[in-house]
Amino acid sequence: MHISTKKWLFTKISSFLLIPFMIWFIVNFISIYENDYQTVVTFFTDQPTKFLFSLFIIVSFFFSALTISEIFEDYIKDQKIKNVANKALNIFAITIPLITIIGIYNLP
Repeated sequence: MHISTKKWLFTKISSFLLIPFMIWFIVNFISIYENDYQTVVTFFTDQPTKFLFSLFIIVSFFFSALTISEIFEDYIKDQKIKNVANKALNIFAITIPLITIIGIYNLP
């Protein structure tokens, strides 16, 4: 399978997976929006919420990295700049979700 086909397939699969995660997150965000800090912390420290939110963050950053990478492929002509931009994007797409997930799992 060609690399472009794999990227296209992964983009479609991750966008399909994001739909239920977005619905879950929006419904829960509405329910905790006007609550106090302790209620929000309690929500994020529950085990199913930690797991689901972690998956949501991973899939959303994976999807965004794929789509931004395609933008780089289309609009950056210099191969060196394109490679640096893609590597920086991949580093951020790994570190930001990792920091977020570590932060959620370290909540009191």
